[in-house]
Amino acid sequence: MMSALSPIFLIEPTIQQYDWGKTGNSSKVAQLATSAVPGFTLNESTPYAELWMGTHVKSPSGVAGSKKTLRDFLAEHPELMGDVSSVLSIGKALSIQVHPDKKTAKKLHAQQPNVYTDPNHKPEIAIALTPFRGLCGFLPTLEIKAYLAVVPEFRAVAPEELVRHSKVALRDFFTGIMTADPDRVKEQLSELVDRYREDLVVPFERDVKDLVLALSSQHPGDVGIFCAFMLNLVDLRPGEAIFLGAGEPHAYVSGDIIECMANSDNVIRAGLTPKPKDVPNLIDPLPGSPCTIIYVPPVPDFRVLSVKIPKNMCEDTAALPVLRSPSLPKAIVWRCLREVQVFIGANVSVLFRAGREGMSIYRAYAATSS
Repeated sequence: MMSALSPIFLIEPTIQQYDWGKTGNSSKVAQLATSAVPGFTLNESTPYAELWMGTHVKSPSGVAGSKKTLRDFLAEHPELMGDVSSVLSIGKALSIQVHPDKKTAKKLHAQQPNVYTDPNHKPEIAIALTPFRGLCGFLPTLEIKAYLAVVPEFRAVAPEELVRHSKVALRDFFTGIMTADPDRVKEQLSELVDRYREDLVVPFERDVKDLVLALSSQHPGDVGIFCAFMLNLVDLRPGEAIFLGAGEPHAYVSGDIIECMANSDNVIRAGLTPKPKDVPNLIDPLPGSPCTIIYVPPVPDFRVLSVKIPKNMCEDTAALPVLRSPSLPKAIVWRCLREVQVFIGANVSVLFRAGREGMSIYRAYAATSS
């Protein structure tokens, strides 16, 4: 049985089954849950969207060998603390959304605690495990203007005062589009999709045509489809990452990622979702280890270490900068598609030994430890 004072212990993640997740064994979440989640049974028709590792009240991890949740266990041992990370398997586009800053999160939690379930902000970093695509952050104003000029259906839903005045803030323009008359939105989207299906496009539209058609097939008639003309389309290769701060509009479109975030599940949605909408409201090489990369977002809540250990090699964390805060590493042994979640206490060195197929480890920790 696990010692209550052990600084290293196994945890048991939880699964979130959302409609946008990849189904069955095509989901990285399902593949990893097969050995990581006790009693898990794979169903090929079920969407497996997220694998959560952490202490969030909505779905805290369990402590292996104990009936306690990680949240309760850490509350009993204040010398330890936990971070939140997850694996996402994205089969169809998530909602157009932003995450609130701390001040806004506190206000929303006080006003709508059933919707905004905690008072914390939610900056996050997404690290691609497989080829990933997402809509992240506003396009340059000149590109948005170019789309207005060549996409009549997009221009038709933009309020005239926003089209005429070039100095209107992007956020005001975005709000104007996302709150446009629903009937007009559906009418213009129908015309846009029909035109794209017939391949009646000018060269400037060609790069977004397939995205618009894919979003339309997943979320027909949804105003969020117009975000293809307002947000950056980002493609990441495995190992590349993107940081999303408070107030940054984004939507994950496809792929599998490791996500690390502040301890929150607050989401303000604006489109590509049947859920209620609430429109009004980085990589540096780590010295001393050729196997390790540190992802450093511009917030103090977390960092993520990515360790890629070649086959039959070892990596000793004693060679890395001392991590004074505890962490929740995800050790993924690709050889058998097996995932192991381990809580590691502060100032503890660990030797990771890879087998014949190598090993990938992701370790989330507080920035104050660097």
